[in-house]
Formats: sequence, structure tokens, C-alpha cells
Amino acid sequence: MTIHEELEAHYSERYDEAGRLGSTIKGRLELARVQDLLGRYLPPPPATVADIGGGPGVHSRWLRSLGYDVELLDPVPRHVAHAARAGIDATLGDARELPWEDEEFDAVLLAGPMYHLPDARDRRQALREALRVTKYGGFVATIAINRSANLIGSTLANELIKRRSVVTEILRDGHSPDNERLAHANYHTVAQLRAELCHLGLRGVTIHGLTGPGGWLPVVIDAHYNGLPLPDTLRNPDPLTTALECSRLADNYPELVQTSALLFGIGQRD
Repeated sequence: MTIHEELEAHYSERYDEAGRLGSTIKGRLELARVQDLLGRYLPPPPATVADIGGGPGVHSRWLRSLGYDVELLDPVPRHVAHAARAGIDATLGDARELPWEDEEFDAVLLAGPMYHLPDARDRRQALREALRVTKYGGFVATIAINRSANLIGSTLANELIKRRSVVTEILRDGHSPDNERLAHANYHTVAQLRAELCHLGLRGVTIHGLTGPGGWLPVVIDAHYNGLPLPDTLRNPDPLTTALECSRLADNYPELVQTSALLFGIGQRD
């Protein structure tokens, strides 16, 4: 199995994944919330964690700092080299064909595979492989992009008219061949993500709003200010603090999962 050439070009030539989670308010919110949610479910260190589709290793570095034994796998050579330079045990590979033994990890995180495998058969294979390498009683966690995210985000950025055809295809099919924002991308509904995880046979499947309703505040700021100085009303209090508080409050109300651009699904292997 090989990486899709469009996906490799996206991350190797056009997009700096290494800086994404630290360079914008939106990225920092995503990082903080991943840490929030993983912290609820992971067993204490030094448990073993597989970071599948882990990119240049942002989540792996954090997990290692806490004392976890982490192995990263990613299909992009640039990402694997970056992670290895940071001292992470990083392997070039495909989520659909993992190089590890059965029941090797206490927890598995799949981020990129769920939104870079548009074919449902490929996602099922990646999830089966994740389950295979997870110990009984361990957790499989996934990150997916909400299908409504392009509609809301394009509207808030006042780009919906320009992107209408792409947004319409994503809403209808879950992907668009003309999507200029993210190469070879898939978008889930909440029900679809839940069904894929439940079909895997995981126990206690829960879908969280990763960025929640608070995630739309940095979208507006990034779209309309793009590095320009913010007015006082958007600097005090810190918009990241506001977005985090909003998204954490929303965790108490499952019906608000639908408002989140990013979804975090998790379940436990029986």
C-alpha cells in the first residue's frame, strides 16, 4: 500500500504540519483539547501508545514528556524524519497495514487516517488494524472532521459563494475532488463516525466535540485578521482561553457535539 501522491505533495510541498498546532489559535485549541480528552481515557504512564498518522510527532512528544512509551507511524517521509529528529520512535508506513504485533499497545490514536481515507473500505481496514494491535481493555481513539465544518467555516469567512460547489459535494458525499483546503480528504457525520467505531466492536463508544462550539471563534479571527493586530475586545480575555472554556462547557451537553468542526471518537476493546 502506498501513499496517495496528492496527499504526499500536500504535506511535503505545500503545508507545514509541524507548525500547524502551534501557529494559530485554532491549532492551539485543537492541541489543548486532544490533551484534555486523551487525559481522561489513557491509562497512567508508562503505558504503550501507538500514534498512527502522527505526522511530525506533536502528540507523541507530549505523550513522551508524560512518561508514555510511544511509537509513531506516518506515510509521509518528511513527517517521519521530523519526528525521528525529535527522538521519537517513528516508522514510515500505512495505517491499513501496521508493522506491529497483535495486542502490542495499551492505547491507539488515529488522527490523519480517518480524514485522509475517503474510501470507507480503507477506513474499516485501518480501524481493524488499530484494534488488532490494541490490548484487550485498551482504547482506540480517532479524530475526524465534521461534514458540516466546510459549510460553517466558509460562511464565517464569507467564502461560501466562492466555495459553494465544493461545500455542496462535501455535504452530499463526504468528500470533493476539487477541495483546495485539504488533499484527499474525508468528512464524517457524527452518526457515521459512531457507526464505524461501533461496527468495529468497541465498547462504550463516545463521540466528543473536539474543538466544540468554541472552535468557531478562532476560525473567525484567523479568517478576518490573519496575523493583523486584534482589537481590544478580541485580545482581552485571550480568545484561546474563551474558546477552551466554551468547548469544555459544551462537553457536558452531548447534543452540542454537532457544533464542533472536529470530532473525537473513542471506545474500548473488549
